[in-house]
Order: sequence, then C-alpha cells, then structure tokens
Amino acid sequence: MKNVMFGVISVLLMVCTVHAQEPVDRRADELKVYLDLESKDTNVKLDQILHQLDEVNQKVVTLSFIQRYGDEIKMERAMVPNVNNDLVPAWVFKPVKLKQGKRYPAVVTVHGGFHYSLDEHFFGYITRFVREGYVVIFPEYGGSRGYGKPHYDDQQYGSGDVRDTIAAAEWFASQSYVDSKRLGIVGRSRGGMVTLLAIEQKPKLFNAAVDVVGLADFLMYMAYKPEYRREQIAKEPQFNGLPFDNLQAYIDVSPIMHVEKIETPLLIHATTYDQTVNHKVHAERLVEALKAHEKQYEYKLYERAPGSHNFSDADTPEAADSLNGIIEFLDKHLK
Repeated sequence: MKNVMFGVISVLLMVCTVHAQEPVDRRADELKVYLDLESKDTNVKLDQILHQLDEVNQKVVTLSFIQRYGDEIKMERAMVPNVNNDLVPAWVFKPVKLKQGKRYPAVVTVHGGFHYSLDEHFFGYITRFVREGYVVIFPEYGGSRGYGKPHYDDQQYGSGDVRDTIAAAEWFASQSYVDSKRLGIVGRSRGGMVTLLAIEQKPKLFNAAVDVVGLADFLMYMAYKPEYRREQIAKEPQFNGLPFDNLQAYIDVSPIMHVEKIETPLLIHATTYDQTVNHKVHAERLVEALKAHEKQYEYKLYERAPGSHNFSDADTPEAADSLNGIIEFLDKHLK
C-alpha cells in the first residue's frame, strides 16, 4: 500500500513540475477536456490526479471508520436527490443491531470548511450520537471533495450547501427507521451557518439545532477574510462579484438577517480568541437578535478554549463539556 501511495505522489510531483515549466491555458470546454483521459493538457492531468487522490483519501477515511467502529456502528453510503434532481452523496450511521420496527431520533451532522468532507474530526460526534441512541446522516453537499470534479466544482456558499443538506434531511426523515418528529441538526463553522440557514428556510423540519462556532453574518465574514478567499467566493455564480457588486446575494445567505424565521430550539457554542469566527461578530450578535425576536435558544461561551476555532476537535475538558452539552440539549428536545 505504501509503495502505491509513494508512486501516486511521485506522479503528482512530476506533473506539478511539468505544470510549472510549461504553463498551458485552460480550454473553454473544461468538462469535455476533463473527461478526455488522453488529454495532453498538463492542467487537466493535474486535475485528474488531484481528484483521484481526494477520492482515495475518502475511501481511506471510510475504511478507517469501519475498522475502528464497525462492530457497533453500521456505515452506509446513500445518494440523495436534491431539488434539481442531482445526486448528493451522504453517509448514514446507525447501530449494527437496529431494532426492527423502531423509529429512532435522528441527527443531521454538517461539516464546514472550503471543500472539506467527512474526516476523523467528526468521528467523535458521530460515534457519540449513535451510542446515545440516535441515527445520523452526514451530507456531502456540493463543493465537498472526494466525489469527483463536477461535485467539487458545485461550490455554492450559503445556497447549494443548504439545499443539499435540507434534501438529505428530508430523505433521512422519510426512512422507516427514523422518527421524522425527532430530527435534529448539528453543524460546525460553515456547517453552523448551513444549520442556521436550514432552520430558517425549513422552520418545521427540525426539532432541535446546534451551531458550534458557526458563521452568522456572511457580510462581516467577507469583510475580514483574506483577499484570495474573498475572490474565490465572489466568483461563485450566486454572488457574481463582491458585496458592493451584489449586496442582496450576501444578505440572503447571512443567517443573522433572517432570525425572525427561526422556530427551532437552538444551542450555540463559541469560544473567545476565535480568529476565524469571532464570537463578538457572530455568536453574540446572533444571540442579541434571537433575544430581540423572543426565540428559544441556549448559549455557552468558552474562555479561550484550546484549539480556538477548532476547540471541539481537542482532547480537552472544554471539548468534552461542549459535546456533553450538545447531547443534553438534543435529548431534551428529541427524546
């Protein structure tokens, strides 16, 4: 296995070297070129190798989960249709010994990041949820890596990701072993933003929601992010420019602008010294809006939790307290 991986990495480095020495312009019909496996375009070959590596990595993550938890938790892949009749990959987790005829409370678990996907950072959440009696779905919304170039390129911040997550939630709620009246949603970082937008767009679908260090104000996010990230987001079709070019599009995907639509009980966790999602810019302003609209919420702010924005990944008392608090909140509203 190591020899195979070293071989792949060697090929990747060779292609990168060729790419650096012989720059080639992208062709107009990129999809057609991408599908041409015999193309001599080094850009295309690099794309192919990178996406193949992402797919291999996703298989390794899957095998790792099964190896570690397969005796107690069954992991299955689902292909869920969204409103556009495109198929969204999703991972379903349930007890190996699923009780026939029983309807379980369920949790939609939403990842964050820019082109992220299922990885070990979420194993702790998933295994704990299942052990506490929940079944779990983990949607790989458009833009997630490891599922091919077309899916990777379908990056739609605050729109397509929410659409695909809601589609996965509705599909999951229709399964015979899921109690659709006990459906929760938990998201971290960008996943927290998706969670907030999902309960705003579908206020009757979810019975509990958890936002951990989530983006509440996307306009502010665009104000302080590095320029390269701002430009990446601005190129997405739904924005077609920076906020001064298309202000309404950014308002539409800012959860703090639509708090009045929330009907779902909401738990918010944040930490001080979070440089990615500053608690004063996002969590505390969200809490003020929830309070003003008399919404049902709980809020806990950790003082400089180790790991900062990624504090929930750590092996620390703060991370353990956060997860215990999430379970307690879900149990209160879903059990």
